[in-house]
Amino acid sequence: MEKNLLFLVFVCFFFACVSPAAQQEKANKNTAPDLRIIDSYSELVPLLQQQNDTTYVINFWATWCKPCVKELPYFEQLHNTYLENKVNVVLISLDFPDQIEQKLIPFIKDRQLKSTLIAFTDSDMNSWIPRISKDWSGAIPATLVYKNSKRAFYEQSFESFEELNNIIKSFTTLEQ
Repeated sequence: MEKNLLFLVFVCFFFACVSPAAQQEKANKNTAPDLRIIDSYSELVPLLQQQNDTTYVINFWATWCKPCVKELPYFEQLHNTYLENKVNVVLISLDFPDQIEQKLIPFIKDRQLKSTLIAFTDSDMNSWIPRISKDWSGAIPATLVYKNSKRAFYEQSFESFEELNNIIKSFTTLEQ
């Protein structure tokens, strides 16, 4: 009888540990978000030179930058607002490469970021910063907005979703 009881406890414990819900929860904790790591500027260039009917909003940020973190919800709101339209929000993290696993990925998961996510690890900043914008000092947050040949660069933090959205409206014919 004791063996049967012990066996029953074991079976219950086993199924509790490997239930689909438990497996999914474990997978969610261990799965990295959809984060692409780009190691060189040459890999980033195609994203910065798209020629199509989409408006691209490219935000350069880092987890250690307070103004960057403060404005991230506005970019996520922009992503959600234009989800069905031709606006692509890309968040390019400039976090240090050795912080991607320990800091960046948990940050992305915690805030449930849904925009396109890139960790850019090219350390030759003096080379690529002026290629993105001749007006960029290298400070973040910084945002490039473009559609085909129309481009605007903002080395600033945005104080509201409306401020950011007004810029996007000038690039699109959408009424949001």
